[in-house]
Amino acid sequence: MSEDHTHVQEFFGARAADWDRRFPGDGPAFTTAVAEFGLRPGDRVLDAGCGTGRAMTALRAAVGPAGTVLGVDLTPQMLAAARRAGRDAEGALLLADVARLPLRDEVLDAVFAAGLIAHLPDPGANLRELARVVRPGGALALFHPIGRAALAARHGRELTPDDMRAEHNLGPLLTGSGWDMASYADDDDRFLVLAVRRP
Repeated sequence: MSEDHTHVQEFFGARAADWDRRFPGDGPAFTTAVAEFGLRPGDRVLDAGCGTGRAMTALRAAVGPAGTVLGVDLTPQMLAAARRAGRDAEGALLLADVARLPLRDEVLDAVFAAGLIAHLPDPGANLRELARVVRPGGALALFHPIGRAALAARHGRELTPDDMRAEHNLGPLLTGSGWDMASYADDDDRFLVLAVRRP
């Protein structure tokens, strides 16, 4: 993805209306990933790059009525699709850039980011921004409903050693951004990395 936000907005904006229909079988993978994330009732969680809000129902179920769910996305059409799907009932939706979140330091317990990392213009700095808004000991989930190999095949390319999501690349990237990798899973049917915010 380009560093130009206009390009990102155009890419996802043109696909927003049909996004959920293009990937109808992803729901259970989101639910399972959120369950493995280990959120607790009352937690404050950010769905970073929430898109059409596919994780928000599971996030709300995990944190319960006393918790806070905030979905942030850069593309107005994606947020509009989330509202049409009724996902704004699960939490607040905010048009914002995850590279410059309008949130106070250490205000959250966790960040869930589905399909986000490949679209970050400056992954190190952007992951540091996510760390800024999470309390020490808080959690980060980097998720995709299919694994790296399946995603590469979908896009007609092959995996290379410099793939940012490869464990040997992502671990140091997280470490340099204020996170400690807790687990790494890259299976055919999901990619899920869990990390903990360092003190």
